[in-house]
Amino acid sequence: MALVRAASTASRRVLSSGRREFSALLTPVEEFPGIPSTSPAAASASSASVTTLANGLTIVSETASSTSTISLTFPNAGSASESISESGASLANKYMAFKSGSGLSSAVICRNIESDGATPFVNASRTGTTVGYTASKDKAIRLVPLLATTSSFEKWDCVDASKFAKIEVQEANASAQTVLTESVYAAAYGGQSAMGKSFYSSSATRASIMSFRERAYGLHGAVLSATGIDDHAAFVKAVEEGLSESAAGSPITTASSTFLGGETRVHAPAGYTHLALAFEAAGKSPLMNVVKQCITIANVEAGLSGFTAEGIVGVYGGSAPSDAASVTDALVMAITSAPSADIVERAKNLAKAEAVFALDGGSQSLAQAMAASILETNTFSSAGVAASYDAITAKDVVGAFEAMAKSNPAMAAVGDLSSTPYQGSISAKFG
Repeated sequence: MALVRAASTASRRVLSSGRREFSALLTPVEEFPGIPSTSPAAASASSASVTTLANGLTIVSETASSTSTISLTFPNAGSASESISESGASLANKYMAFKSGSGLSSAVICRNIESDGATPFVNASRTGTTVGYTASKDKAIRLVPLLATTSSFEKWDCVDASKFAKIEVQEANASAQTVLTESVYAAAYGGQSAMGKSFYSSSATRASIMSFRERAYGLHGAVLSATGIDDHAAFVKAVEEGLSESAAGSPITTASSTFLGGETRVHAPAGYTHLALAFEAAGKSPLMNVVKQCITIANVEAGLSGFTAEGIVGVYGGSAPSDAASVTDALVMAITSAPSADIVERAKNLAKAEAVFALDGGSQSLAQAMAASILETNTFSSAGVAASYDAITAKDVVGAFEAMAKSNPAMAAVGDLSSTPYQGSISAKFG
């Protein structure tokens, strides 16, 4: 009887209020079948897998990204691999990506990329070139063959590539920071060496573009990075089939460049002086990144900042021309003064955070980090990235500073150099 009275009371309450209060006894899924779960599963950590094919191509993929970036890195396609007659070919070939090849016109290649909503990108430097795209996970695999087409070197494509390369050279020469970077390499390795010569050269010809691409864009030794891949084995099979007609090439031995130390000065009366001291990056990337952070933290009040680049690590500063001598002294002190244990610990945390954030900075940033790790250590894992910074000790960092303090520095100066000391006046403070 009590149950009947409760039911009658509930019925009268519903009728009087005009609301369906009985629905409160049901879960949303029971009342509205098919709606998305309001309690999704927790995100899982990224899992990476690595496979090397018989043709020498290394494939690394991870599972966590919501979109897919697939990039193909050619480590021998940088300007350091150019022969004397191929100067500028690396930069020009950057603009030959996604051009006519393998029986497809540039228009067809671009139409396929656009139809699948993919965003292509190309990066080139002294030590390699990366070609890739970002797309939704269901479209990404289909476009893989477009990363390694056999170029037909159409005359108009080569002409356009040379024109775009010249534009980039002009823009580089107009940037004091870029000129300073090129000057640092010239001072470090010698202006005519593989690493020391400028990346920004517009002297490539169609013949040099062809010879360089045919020699440097083989799959042997290249790294294909892919994010957002759920099934690594199926992806490897698809890549193997999609790139079956791409040239494997053969191992290339790039002439090694020896860090010499020296000076490059570019006088431009612009009312400002840019200065940099660089040293050979003798350790792994994590250690050099910690060294960079140590320099920045210890010299923040002086307005100096540390930097790392391909093969080098150093310190940068800028000032009015009249203060160039004092800034130069500060640069020297930044290297010859070993950091304290507290600074090393802060630098480790910052460098580690920077590396971890790069993994979480988007699928393209993650793919870049994966390729870099494979080329340097032949392995990749998110946990391994963090562990590589945890393993660095204060002794390691102090040792790196001592090694720099004993070496001959590379000094680059750009701007108004009327009061800038020469490298010879500071070299005695090293060694």
